[in-house]
Amino acid sequence: MTTRLHDTLSGEDRPLDPLEPGHVRIYSCGPTVYGPAHIGNFRSFLFADILVRHLRRSGLRVTWVMNITDIDDKIIKGARSAGTTIAELAERWLAAFRVDSDRLRMTSPDIQPRATDHIPEIVGLIETLLEGGHAYRTDDGSIFFRIASWPAYGQLARLDPEEMRVGERVESDEYAKDDVRDFALWKGPKENEPSWDTAIGPGRPGWHIECSAMSMKHLGPSFDIHTGGIDLIFPHHEDEIAQSEAASGKPFVRTWLHCAHLQSSGSKMAKSLGNIARVGDLLEAGVSARALRYALIAVHYRAPLNYSDESLTAAAAALERLEAALGALAAYREDRPDDAELAGVLDMADAAYRGALDDDLNVSAALAVVFDLVRDLNRRIDARSLSTADAGRALDAIRSFDEVLGVLPAFDEDLDEESRRMLHDRETARTNRDWAASDRLRDELAERGIAVEDTRDGQRWRRQLETARG
Repeated sequence: MTTRLHDTLSGEDRPLDPLEPGHVRIYSCGPTVYGPAHIGNFRSFLFADILVRHLRRSGLRVTWVMNITDIDDKIIKGARSAGTTIAELAERWLAAFRVDSDRLRMTSPDIQPRATDHIPEIVGLIETLLEGGHAYRTDDGSIFFRIASWPAYGQLARLDPEEMRVGERVESDEYAKDDVRDFALWKGPKENEPSWDTAIGPGRPGWHIECSAMSMKHLGPSFDIHTGGIDLIFPHHEDEIAQSEAASGKPFVRTWLHCAHLQSSGSKMAKSLGNIARVGDLLEAGVSARALRYALIAVHYRAPLNYSDESLTAAAAALERLEAALGALAAYREDRPDDAELAGVLDMADAAYRGALDDDLNVSAALAVVFDLVRDLNRRIDARSLSTADAGRALDAIRSFDEVLGVLPAFDEDLDEESRRMLHDRETARTNRDWAASDRLRDELAERGIAVEDTRDGQRWRRQLETARG
């Protein structure tokens, strides 16, 4: 089955047809490092992660670029408030972003370009727009994109281009311009603001031009997929299309994918509303990183997702079901012929799983496939109809699904030497029928967050997931 994705620009589900056969080029709008990214931001980043993981599991080569915005109005304001330099503020929050990304098991993008490292590319792009009549200078040294020169403006957001623009990162009257709709490509120098001396004059880049320059630098003037949150459709992505296509004369992006907002208490999660939850804070309060990742990816990316204590509890319960199945399969021992039906069951589950994700990344349907398979395997374990080799094949199948989901632990992930010793001692105690020692060690392991269960196949264990908010 061919992967089909919902393109925001056309409003249609379209087959993925890479410009270079077998190689998908993806650009994702990354964090603006003026403060910590919240889990609403990470919903957008993790949906792109799921996309990349699925395409790679499907055998495609993927080049994934996620930018870092390290110069814009918010960073300048944040540095002033914090009494630090722009560079120091950006480095602090970029480091925090990378730590949080690792905790949530986000695949590392192949390239993470920083805006301040691409001033020459930004300047070159603006020069091209000036030469083509798509941009103009103002008396204060700023340069604006002339929306009147681009009749297609507004198609992504389905706007009337005659309407006044809203939602800019700079007040509409802060810079003089010919038309209130026009947006800044280059901002003239101001006191106590960073400035670069360039061929187009001193100043600093506008937010929108940064992404065009970075994406075109690393992926070419045309590439396959651009991702981001729905809040970026207008004006950011609309502006990217206009300035990029006006400069190159080529279609900018084949498929635009936009993630719906993460909601908290019925409202969009946003710093401006004061209802944000940060990854580091949640993990310090005892929330499992894997449960948090599961909660953020479990609903289709285009559907609003409500974040709550209940959603975390549900995510932890789902993971415990999966881990119980993994533990049962890992411990299972049965000297009997292979289950004649199992190979077909696993093949059908894999096809259904791929099919769900090929259908515009329908992760909810993909998870349903996984849990249907787990229920089937549990029945076969109870009936002792599997061979030992069958259990290993089933375990490998579930592990393969997790190449996309990224929520399951390694068999002994983060298991310290003392816990290993205690598990070994408990097995020895049971072999020796020392039930008091066995029970004591089980209780001590539980205090360390390790649940132990005795089965006919022997002792098996799993980590208990915490979801306390503190």
